[in-house]
Amino acid sequence: MEEKNQKKIKELKAVLKKIPNEFKEKDYTIDLFTKELTALCPFTGQPDFYEIHIHYIPNKELLELKSLKFYLQGFRDVKTTHETLLNIIFEDFVNLVEPKYLKIKLYVNVRGGIKTIVAREQGSYLEKG
Repeated sequence: MEEKNQKKIKELKAVLKKIPNEFKEKDYTIDLFTKELTALCPFTGQPDFYEIHIHYIPNKELLELKSLKFYLQGFRDVKTTHETLLNIIFEDFVNLVEPKYLKIKLYVNVRGGIKTIVAREQGSYLEKG
């Protein structure tokens, strides 16, 4: 990865903020969706368009949503593959709020007739019926 990209990604990480979870003793889920995520293809320099779905069970802290918006918008100038983008976002999220469970799915707009979905999850998901 280019030095310029590495610097930008490090700066983006600092944009994310957290807030206290007032119900940390309870297990509940939070789902976040947006179609406002773009990054640059590292091979062509053309923009790639994404939809991201973040599903998590919070621990002691929650992700502050305005900071997430600015964080995701910051990737528009970053050259990266889909897989790297997902893993950067995932690890930044885990390092910030340490959720009990996290699953992130990155839906890539069709390119060359191929639909791509990249996903990663960590922790245990408690289904309570």
